Formats: sequence, structure tokens, C-alpha cells
Amino acid sequence: MNGKTVRPRTFRRWFKSTSRRTFVVYPLAIILLEYLLGNGNLHIAIWGVPLLAWGYLQYRLAGDYRTRIGGGGPGLDNPPERLVDTGIYAFTRNPMYLGHLIFMAGLATTFRSPAAAALLLFHVPWFQYRVRQDEQYLQSIFGGEYDEYKSRVKRWIPGIL
Repeated sequence: MNGKTVRPRTFRRWFKSTSRRTFVVYPLAIILLEYLLGNGNLHIAIWGVPLLAWGYLQYRLAGDYRTRIGGGGPGLDNPPERLVDTGIYAFTRNPMYLGHLIFMAGLATTFRSPAAAALLLFHVPWFQYRVRQDEQYLQSIFGGEYDEYKSRVKRWIPGIL
């Protein structure tokens, strides 16, 4: 194999990662877009920065916790060996995906960006679809234990949704 055939597959694989898109590609694209639209000025609403930090930290810490307690790896390509229903997973079944959405809300807020708001609005139903697929997979692995977990813990927002 030469470098030309490996490089596109490697880039495609790198880009396929939802977390890399959310936490690297989208912020860089939004910053560049808003900088260009602002004629070289970048307007930042500092009060949006905590949402960026919250979203990223929630994603990262929940993922580390899930891997440490449940085994497996990040994502469901390497599923957990045990159902994780403690920590943040006792309050929401999808804290990592929720972290993505909080981060995107922070991106839209921090840069006052209609494009970032559009990304967020696109990803809400996209993550909902993905969660439903993940739930079917987890159901096949954990069966009744997962049913009981679903009856106790909301999909997105504790006690609400």
C-alpha cells in the first residue's frame, strides 16, 4: 500500500467519529465562518463559554466513567460488559450524547452563530435516532436488566424526558 490509498481512509475514519466532529471540526468551522462573516472580527459572548466547558466535560467524564465501571470501550462498537446505572447514568441514560448537545448549544451561544444553531437543531433528532438504535442494541445485550433501567431513568433530562 502506498500513502495515497491509506491517507483518505484514515481521514474518513477520523472524520467519522462523532466526538471529533462535535469537539474539533464544528468549533473550527464555526469560528472560521463567523470570523469571515464578521469581516475579520469574532464576536464572543463570554457567558456561552460555560456551556462549552459543561458539554465537553460531561461527555468526557461520563465516557470515562462508563468505560471504567462498565468495561468495553468508547462507543458501542466495543459495548460495555456491565450495565452502568450509577453516577450520572442514574439520572440520564445518555449523558455523553447530551454533552454533545450542550456543547453545540454553547457553540451557538458563544459565537452568536446561526450556523451553529442549525447544527444543534440538526443533531437533536439525529441523536434521538442514534439513541433508539443504541437502546435496541443494549436491550439485546442486557435484556430485562435494561428494561428495568429504562423504567427508572429518563432518556435525556432527569425526571422529565
